[in-house]
Amino acid sequence: MNAQAAKPPKFPEICQTGYAGLVVRFGDQLNEAGNRASLAFAAEVTAAGLAGVLEVSTALQSVLLRYDPLLVSPEALRADLAAALTQRDWYAASLPQGRTVWEVPACFGGAYGPEFEQACSLAGVSQAEAVAELCATPLRVQAIGFAPSQPYLGELPPNWNFPRQATLNPQVPKGALVAAIRQIVLFSVPSPTGWLHIGQTGLSLFDPARDPAFMLRAGDEIALRPVSEAEFETSCAAAPYGGAVRRALP
Repeated sequence: MNAQAAKPPKFPEICQTGYAGLVVRFGDQLNEAGNRASLAFAAEVTAAGLAGVLEVSTALQSVLLRYDPLLVSPEALRADLAAALTQRDWYAASLPQGRTVWEVPACFGGAYGPEFEQACSLAGVSQAEAVAELCATPLRVQAIGFAPSQPYLGELPPNWNFPRQATLNPQVPKGALVAAIRQIVLFSVPSPTGWLHIGQTGLSLFDPARDPAFMLRAGDEIALRPVSEAEFETSCAAAPYGGAVRRALP
């Protein structure tokens, strides 16, 4: 990847949000380089322990810093962030250490992915080709959002850049895999969605009785492993972590 070419004009930029927040934006369209920059920069400013900063969190292409205006002025914090942005090419930075990859059994199509055929048609591939594409490489947790520990995974190949649907699916179950706009969302709770329901996992991503309650963090990875309906029902659905296996990333 040519990181310099991937850097969009006018970015990165620092914007005020609300009364006590600053957002560092690395782009306005989803891309790997901007997401990489967001994750790396968030890790850097968290480690720096900037005075007055109460919280650092990432989105797909940005970093939010919530601060205490009694401890630091927005002008001073903005200056610190601007200085940090000049330290390196964040679009080509290494991803943070301490990340995890989960190998996750997934059942595509049939009763567990009732809209998989429609998604394949929109992506212009057969069902077998779709499974191969989705499982070829681990998918990065680009951001956590919408529900507790719910990941936005990607980035999928360009042919998966189809829009969300005009009408809502009334509800998909916990552990559902849904696809649109070059991403997969893995649902942590039952929910309505305008994304296409393509498959199912046995994952329980959020459990308040578990330590930690959140299974995933932004920057982690999910490697989907295709399984049959029979294997999913007998070996995965009721297994701890849905049969998923965890290992540390270097």
